[in-house]
Amino acid sequence: MAGRQSKIGTWLKMLAVGGGVCIGGPAFVFWVQPSDEELFKRYNPELQKKSLNRKFERQKEFDDFVCQLKEFSKSDKPIWIVQEEAARKFKEARLQEDAKKAEEAKARKEAMRKEAGIIGDE
Repeated sequence: MAGRQSKIGTWLKMLAVGGGVCIGGPAFVFWVQPSDEELFKRYNPELQKKSLNRKFERQKEFDDFVCQLKEFSKSDKPIWIVQEEAARKFKEARLQEDAKKAEEAKARKEAMRKEAGIIGDE
């Protein structure tokens, strides 16, 4: 009989300590952790201004990312494969655009040389 009472006491102690840890731990962290506003107030004014300026830019980037994910999710393929294909297409388009700009710059350079040659001959 004495063994049974000690087992019940041990179980009750274990439940009390476990409950204290499971409930008290997160409650303590919630109580100690500063809010976003408190952290922002601790910034120096220069960092506050920079953070506010970047806030809208980060929000726009996130919104664009979410819109891309929604578009990619419409495909039957996995999202990561669709993302790779989109990145590849974007890279190819950028390379073509750079090549086009280089050709235009070369054409302008040639036109300037011809113009300078014509002016130099007169």
